[in-house]
Amino acid sequence: MIEIDTHSLQSPNISRWFLLSLLVIFTLVWFSNLESRKLFRPDEGRYAEIAREMAVSGDWVTPRLNGLKYFEKPPLQYWATAAAFKLFGEHHWTARWWPAATAFAGVLLMFWVGRRLYGEAAGLAAAAALGGCTWFLFNAHFNSLDAGLTAFLTVALLSFLMAQRPGAAKKENRNWMLTVWAALALAVLSKGLIGVVLPGAVLTLYILIERDWRMLTRLHLGKGLALFLLIAAPWFIAVSLINDEFARFFFIHEHFARFTTDVHRRTGAWWYFVPELVIGLMPWTLFVAVRLRDGWRREGERGTLQPLRLLLIWAAFIFMFFSVSHSKLPSYILPVFPALALFAGVEMQRMKPEILSGLAWGLAAIGGVLLLVVLLEGERLAQMFSKDTSPFEIVRYFVPWILASIATFTAGASAAAGLFRQTACTTGVVVLAFGSLGAGILAMNGHNELSRLYSADDIVEKIEAEYGPFDRNAPFYSIEMHDQTLPFYLKRTVTLVQYIDEFALGLAAEPEKGIAQVGDWKSRWQALERGYAIMNPHNYQHFTAEGLPMRLLARDPRRVIVSRQ
Repeated sequence: MIEIDTHSLQSPNISRWFLLSLLVIFTLVWFSNLESRKLFRPDEGRYAEIAREMAVSGDWVTPRLNGLKYFEKPPLQYWATAAAFKLFGEHHWTARWWPAATAFAGVLLMFWVGRRLYGEAAGLAAAAALGGCTWFLFNAHFNSLDAGLTAFLTVALLSFLMAQRPGAAKKENRNWMLTVWAALALAVLSKGLIGVVLPGAVLTLYILIERDWRMLTRLHLGKGLALFLLIAAPWFIAVSLINDEFARFFFIHEHFARFTTDVHRRTGAWWYFVPELVIGLMPWTLFVAVRLRDGWRREGERGTLQPLRLLLIWAAFIFMFFSVSHSKLPSYILPVFPALALFAGVEMQRMKPEILSGLAWGLAAIGGVLLLVVLLEGERLAQMFSKDTSPFEIVRYFVPWILASIATFTAGASAAAGLFRQTACTTGVVVLAFGSLGAGILAMNGHNELSRLYSADDIVEKIEAEYGPFDRNAPFYSIEMHDQTLPFYLKRTVTLVQYIDEFALGLAAEPEKGIAQVGDWKSRWQALERGYAIMNPHNYQHFTAEGLPMRLLARDPRRVIVSRQ
């Protein structure tokens, strides 16, 4: 068992200037690369394009992707991104601002709530743990829906802790619980029923374990449900009235079928999320692991809120829920990490400095080994991950960035270990967090070296530089494929040819917007005076051998764009 250093429970007087300096540095680093990185397919292109089409069409009720109805997710992030496009233009940073900003706000709220519950040092440690958490960082800088969902679930969790804390006045309990209900409604508008199912199940499990039935009287169910419905229900009602197919597709196909069947072809083993949890929680994985048993212990009298227990139940249930699901994607367990960050922030204040230092030195040692491996074998590793669609001459440019990322992480861990040894524990946590944050930013910037493989920006820019802008009046066909980033960079939709995938509902509702068979497209193509098409290299070679009239505009390892003129 880890011994608790009771002296470290006392919160030191942290300078306001120190906190302000940290906030300024953190803000600059956090938002530093939103614009510089190209959009990657599929998620970043998909969610940017839905918002772009919403802003252009003015239809804020029915989401559309590539001109087709798209009901897989609710519209809150689409609304936020479309509003940013209208106000500031269509840029990479406006496409990514919502996940980055909501996650950033979650870090600030973590500090404020942690300070109120456990003191300033614990609040700062919890915020640092969240801001420097690897998987939370990556998802916050990636244009997908999970960061926004996680942000609102985190608001709900932290507000619940404030509402139910011992000593909370009736008015405080009511106001914080209404905040919980509002956050749950926004979580539902972010990604669906999961926004209320997960917290509801966690609360039920907590009450059963603690047998704290009186908590039910402090949830403000009547006012809370009314507020929840007032925020969440209007869009669901409006979109259902306009689109008869919405309700069945959204509630049955996208929720029940996604969880219980393999319809989305995103299966994985029962241990699918284990490596992601272990690596994604870095650099705090060891700090959490050694404190699990102590963190589970009851503090105070039975019937009073047990925040650390609730955090562990939250993390464990969400992890298990998605582990048994038939649909698995790496970002699904993202809501686990804020809860574990608060747990880590509190528990690190209770650990002896020498133990903190030892764990940090362990991280530095891991970083040193990885650094040595990449230094000696970086080129060979790049060759291992290379293939026809990801050639070595592109992949190899990622290696120096990986080296810089690992070096930054190792330096941060080493510096933190020294600070822990000197009993500067709060500063050590902050330094370790900034080392992880810097490493993550560098890794993401390096990943942008692969943008020619995963983004249509380069190939579109190359064509327009050589041949001028695409003729917006000429049709643009996508043959047996769909690059999700292409419509965003073209600023227009494309016509799908013999391609369905996630467009099944949209094509069934408006079949005239697609072409069912390649043969039908060939007839149209030959009759055209002017048009464009994107296809994979294999199809290009096949059509060329057939003598189909095409003018090559540009190609890369994964795409070929041609014109008919």
